[in-house]
Amino acid sequence: MSAWVAAAIFVGVYVLLATERVHRVAAAIGGAIVVLAGGLVTTEDAFYSVETGIAWDVLALLLGMMIIVGIIKQTGVFEYVAIWSVKRARGRPYQVLVLLLVITAVASAFLDNVTTVVLMAPVTLLVCDRLGLPGAPFLIAEALASNIGGTATLVGDPPNIVIASRAELTFTDFLVNLAPLVVVLLAGMLVAARWQFRDALVGDPARAADVMALDEREAVTDRGLLLRSGIVLGAVLVGFVLHGVLHLEPAVVALTGAGVLAAISRTDPADYLPAVEWETLAFFAGIFVVVGSLVKTGAIGTLASAIADVTGDSMPSALTVVLGMSAVLSAFVDNIPYVAAMSPVVAELSASNPALGGNDGLWWALALGADLGGNATAIGASANIVVIGLARQYGIRISFWGFARYGLPLAAASVLASLPYLLLRYA
Repeated sequence: MSAWVAAAIFVGVYVLLATERVHRVAAAIGGAIVVLAGGLVTTEDAFYSVETGIAWDVLALLLGMMIIVGIIKQTGVFEYVAIWSVKRARGRPYQVLVLLLVITAVASAFLDNVTTVVLMAPVTLLVCDRLGLPGAPFLIAEALASNIGGTATLVGDPPNIVIASRAELTFTDFLVNLAPLVVVLLAGMLVAARWQFRDALVGDPARAADVMALDEREAVTDRGLLLRSGIVLGAVLVGFVLHGVLHLEPAVVALTGAGVLAAISRTDPADYLPAVEWETLAFFAGIFVVVGSLVKTGAIGTLASAIADVTGDSMPSALTVVLGMSAVLSAFVDNIPYVAAMSPVVAELSASNPALGGNDGLWWALALGADLGGNATAIGASANIVVIGLARQYGIRISFWGFARYGLPLAAASVLASLPYLLLRYA
C-alpha cells in the first residue's frame, strides 16, 4: 500500500511540475514534506541514507562548481571564449551551435555533465547575446549534448559510476563499449539540430560582423585572477578524471577547488555567491526525498524485478526490456536512484541465468537507457535541471514542455538507435 501512496505523491509532484501551476521548488519541497509527514520515509532515510536520501555529494559538487564559475566569470574569460567561438564559426548560427555542442559533448565525457553545463552556460548566453540569438534553445541543446557525451565514459554521467561499481567495469570498458555508439549519436544530433533548432538559427548579420571585428584578447579584464583561476580549475579537472586513483570523491574535489580559489582570488563573496543557483539546489533536495520514497517503499524495486518474469532467458528480450524500461523511467525519475535500484536486478539476472550472463550487454543497456532517456524531460537528468536554473538567473524561462519539445524526440531517436547496436553486439 505504501508503494502506491509514494507513487501517487510522485505523480502529483510531477503533474505540478509539468503544468507549472506552482513554482518547481515549491512542488519539490512540498512533495518532500508530504512523504516525510506521512511516514513514507524517516528523517534518517531522507538526510542520511545513500539509497533513499538526498545526494549531498551531488549538491556539494554543484555548489563548488558554481562558486568556481562565479569567480572565473569576473576575469572576462567567458566573453573571450564567446568571441573566439563566433569568429571560428564566422558568425553563422548553425556553425556556432555545432561548435558549442561538440565542445560540450567532449567535455562531458571527461568531466561530469553537470560541471560541463555550468561552465558552458555563461559562454553560450554571451554568444547568443552577441549574435542576437534566443538563448533558451541553445542551452537546451547543450544539456542534451552533455547527456549524450557523458554516456561515453565512467565519469561522464553519475549513473555510470554506480554501474561501474556494481559490475566491476573500468573506464576503458565504458570507452570501448559505449564511445563508438555515442560518436554516432552525437553526429546524428548535429545533423538533426539543423532542422530541430531551425527557428533559433536566425541571427543578425550586422551583429555578427561587429563580433568578427572584435579582438577577443581585450575581453580579459584581470589576467592575474585568470591565471590563478586557470591553475585551480585545471587541478579540479585533473581531480575529477583521477578521482578513483586519488580516492577523492568529485564533490570533495569541487569544494576544495572552490575554497582554494576563493582564498587566493581575494574576491568578495558578494561578487561570486550570486552565481550560486540556490533554487536549483533546493529543488534537487526535494526531488531526491520524493524519489527516495519510491525506493524505500519498494515501488521502483518491484517494477524493476518484473523484468526477470518478462524476459525469461532470451538475451534479445532482456536487452530490449532493460533499455526501454530504463529510458522511460529515467525520463520521469532521477536516473541515479533508479540505477541504484536496478543494478541488483541486472546483477541477479546475469548471475542466475547463464543465457544472460555471457557478456556485459545488460549493463550497457541499463547505462544507455538511463543516460539517454534522461534527455526526454526537464527533470530527467541533473544537467537539464541545472541548465533551467541557470537560465532563470539570466531572465530566460525554459518551461517543462519547452524542454520536452526538443528533448523527447532526441531521446526517443537515441534509444531506438541504441537498440540495434546492443542486439548486434551483445545478443
